Amino acid sequence: MTPILLLGAGRMGGALVEGWRRAQAFAAADLIIRDPNLPADAFPGATVNPPIEALVVARTVLLAVKPQIWRQAAAEVAPHLAADAVIVSIAAGVRAADIAEAFGGRAVARVMPTTAVAIGQGAASIHADTAEARARAHALFAPVATAVDLDDEDLLHAATAVSGSAPAYLYAFIEALEAAGAAQGLDPAASAQLARATIVGAAALLGQGGEEPAELRRQVTSPGGTTAAALAVLMGAGGFGELLPRALDAAAARSRELGG
Repeated sequence: MTPILLLGAGRMGGALVEGWRRAQAFAAADLIIRDPNLPADAFPGATVNPPIEALVVARTVLLAVKPQIWRQAAAEVAPHLAADAVIVSIAAGVRAADIAEAFGGRAVARVMPTTAVAIGQGAASIHADTAEARARAHALFAPVATAVDLDDEDLLHAATAVSGSAPAYLYAFIEALEAAGAAQGLDPAASAQLARATIVGAAALLGQGGEEPAELRRQVTSPGGTTAAALAVLMGAGGFGELLPRALDAAAARSRELGG
């Protein structure tokens, strides 16, 4: 499946390269990176912005440019790729059929990852119409993420809402928690330290213990206690149960709009 051609090395593309390096999944020499904003030494050991004729050696193409410019990127490189190159796209909302057409009918997999691939703790939703494309996507993402297969491509909109965009939801929650702690009288720096350490620790327990979130919540919620008082607000009218479905609806709708 190598060499791997990475079209775009922004935040997500760069996170993947870092995750692969940490996991020793692919050697830098197996990577060809095409991004006009990169200096030649941006990724030591990788081939950066070679002559376009050199792209014919790529076996796997990772489409990691912004959705708004993916057609331009495809038009530039597609004529120079090997006929059996497989396309793996992380462009949000862009349909596999459109990608396949732009890349001359080559096999396509779509993936919605999270930036935690950089530390080997990402999540990746995968859809592919062929076994070869699915296997290629798993080979790229399994070393750095929990990979989940989706049989219906339309479900990628929901996966984008519940996973791809969700790290930002958590960061926004932490921002709000820090500010609320400061409003209660805590020093802002102390509030930030407490909020961040608490969330990181809770996430670690969830990741390592194998227990359901609802059970973990029950374990730390004494009847009639302080946590129960706060949860009555957070899980009551207008709380998480109503707010999150609305947020996911908005994210999924935007995903559909990006796909045209």
